[in-house]
Amino acid sequence: MILPFAQRAFRPIALISLLASVTVLTGSARQFSARTDLVEVYATVTDEEGRFVTDLRREEFTVLEDGVPQAISTFADGDQPVSIALAIDRSASMDGGRLEAAQRAGREMLLELGAQDKAMLVAIGSEVEVSVPLTDDRRAVDAALQALDPWGSTALHDAIVTAFDAIERAPGRRALVLVSDGRERHSRRSADDVLARVRASDVLAYPVVLEREKTTLFAQVAAMTGGQALRVARPRELPAVLRRIATELRHQYLLGYQPARPQVAGEYRAIEVRVGRRDHRVRARAGYIAR
Repeated sequence: MILPFAQRAFRPIALISLLASVTVLTGSARQFSARTDLVEVYATVTDEEGRFVTDLRREEFTVLEDGVPQAISTFADGDQPVSIALAIDRSASMDGGRLEAAQRAGREMLLELGAQDKAMLVAIGSEVEVSVPLTDDRRAVDAALQALDPWGSTALHDAIVTAFDAIERAPGRRALVLVSDGRERHSRRSADDVLARVRASDVLAYPVVLEREKTTLFAQVAAMTGGQALRVARPRELPAVLRRIATELRHQYLLGYQPARPQVAGEYRAIEVRVGRRDHRVRARAGYIAR
């Protein structure tokens, strides 16, 4: 049985620490977006045991654009506000306990969010629907989530594009968390359409597939955005996976730089982020399209 959302407690809200170097920050991370020539990169750093690394300084990062080092002009770490599109596969193939596991996991993720975070719900079936637009009312999102029942086929390609279109309008840091069995059916959009849409965005993507190998498309989408594609062998493991995603989103670094070479609209530029410590791994988006 899934308890009513009101009977569950939100996690304590951590103090938000925004540390600036060179550029002085006067508010949340969303203010970086006011500079049209500033490129924002969210980086997740883990050690050799997979633990999040949270004590890095600006000077320990190197950002390269098309192989050329860039001057990091803005830097922030700590718990920064995030807007999340929670996309749940409600197709008939998710029956048999998978959908209920996704509902439980979605609730666990909502409970992990802070007071300044927002969420929306995207329901995936034969049609893709934004069931609840972006809001800070987690109970509204949870009520719609728990009301989902198995229906239709799985338009996964359409769902990714729809979710990116919806969440990209939000200010600041944005993420898509998608839970599905990975069985694409009857989308109007192709895999190439999905990749083109994702490549033009700076939304982090965390596709989670149930009981199957990670799909090639999911892996590509995650790699492009700096998120992570995950496979869950047993539905009961799903809540822990979504809680870890929520934790990751609270332990990312924001790096901002102005490209050394003038931007040309429509040009794609590759990004690489490195850290100076041994046995540390960095995930960040692979590049961006200049506007």
